[in-house]
Amino acid sequence: MGREVHRIAYDEAAIQHRVKELGAEIGAAYPDGDLLVLGLLKGSFVFLADLVRQIQRPLHVDFLVASSYGDATVSSGNVRLVYDPETKLEGKHILLVEDIVDSGRTLQKLMELLRVRAPKSLEICALLHKHIATELHHPVRFIGFDAPEEFLVGYGLDHAEDFRHLPYVASLR
Repeated sequence: MGREVHRIAYDEAAIQHRVKELGAEIGAAYPDGDLLVLGLLKGSFVFLADLVRQIQRPLHVDFLVASSYGDATVSSGNVRLVYDPETKLEGKHILLVEDIVDSGRTLQKLMELLRVRAPKSLEICALLHKHIATELHHPVRFIGFDAPEEFLVGYGLDHAEDFRHLPYVASLR
């Protein structure tokens, strides 16, 4: 793979415990109305699958695919929407699920694109937040963990498509 795991930042048990708590928080925040959980692929797919099973209320799931990293370890700033959901967003509570908030460029562009579709509400849920997103002008409402300023992989997060399968989040050497 060329790179190797340096240290485990969040182990499997800690992640599963926090995902259960997030599911309860989200369920309480949306007691009624149509809830669409919109996963940002590919990184969010593991988190999203676990999360929706912990939200104890009716919901729908769809996906967005945006690209800004490629093989790099920092966002290029050039956000490209590869797949746009066909689900009607108007009048629905939209919860955009992301694996990690880093620069905020991708999320900011997506929030702008989604806002014009007139959802009832639009919020962000992220497994990890580095709190360095100077370009994101929308608060992240649901946060799994505050992330260290390291390049993280595992639990869906990758480096050049490697490491997604790890059941924990780790930094790379």
